[in-house]
Amino acid sequence: MPYLERTDSVFVMYLGDESGGDTENRFHPDWIRQVHALLDEVEAFDGPTALVTTATGKYYSTGADVAWGAENPGRIDEYLSDIQLLLARLLTFPVPTVAALQGHTFGAGAFLAITHDYVTMRDDRGFLCFPGITLGVSYSPGTIALTSARLPERAAHDALTTGRRYGGVDALAIGLVNEVAGEAELLPNAIRHAASLAHTRGHILAEIKEGLYHQALTGLREPVRGVEDKLGDSNVGKAASGS
Repeated sequence: MPYLERTDSVFVMYLGDESGGDTENRFHPDWIRQVHALLDEVEAFDGPTALVTTATGKYYSTGADVAWGAENPGRIDEYLSDIQLLLARLLTFPVPTVAALQGHTFGAGAFLAITHDYVTMRDDRGFLCFPGITLGVSYSPGTIALTSARLPERAAHDALTTGRRYGGVDALAIGLVNEVAGEAELLPNAIRHAASLAHTRGHILAEIKEGLYHQALTGLREPVRGVEDKLGDSNVGKAASGS
C-alpha cells in the first residue's frame, strides 16, 4: 500500500509498499482509499508544504486494477467514478504537486501523473502511455477534458489517439512532461522543485486550480454511468485498464 516520507516541507508519497518491490501500483479500491488517507495527512500538515509522488522498481503505476474489474463487473461505473474523483482531488490539491515517474506509467497512472502541477520522468527508462485506443476502449468526457487542459493540443491528440508509448526524451519533446533526469537525479530534482513552491500551499492555490480546470473538473466529478451495461463480463477489465 502507498506510504509517506517527509523531507522538511516536502512529503514524498510512494505509490507502492515499503518492501520496495516491483509492484504495479494498480488502482485497487483499497489503494485508492489509502491514497486519499495520505492526502488527508499532507493537507492537514501546518505550514509550507509540497507533495511529490513516485514509486520504486519498474512501475510508477500501470493504472486500473484489471483483475478487480473482471471480478466485479457490476461495479465498474462506481469504480471508474472513484478513479475520476481521485484525479479531481489531485488536480485541485491545495498543495503544490510534482510527479516523479521512475518507471512505466500507463492508463489511469498516466492520468494521475498529469494531474500534478509538474511532471518529471527518467530519461533512460520507463514509458508513459494512454493505451485506450489499442485496447479498443474510449475515455470518459472528464478524462479527455483533463488531458486537453493539462497537455499541449498536439500532445493530447497524439497521446490519446495513437496509444504510443513515450520514453522520457520523447515525452519531453512533445510536452507530456516538464523535465527529464537520470535515475540518481530524478527524485532529488523533484523534491527540490516541490520545496521551491511549498510556500504557495493553501486555499488560494486550490481556487486558482479550480478556475483553470473548471471544465475538466466538471467532467471528472460527474458519475460514470452506463459503461458496465455496454460491456460483456470478458471486457470489463479491459475497459477499466484504459482509464
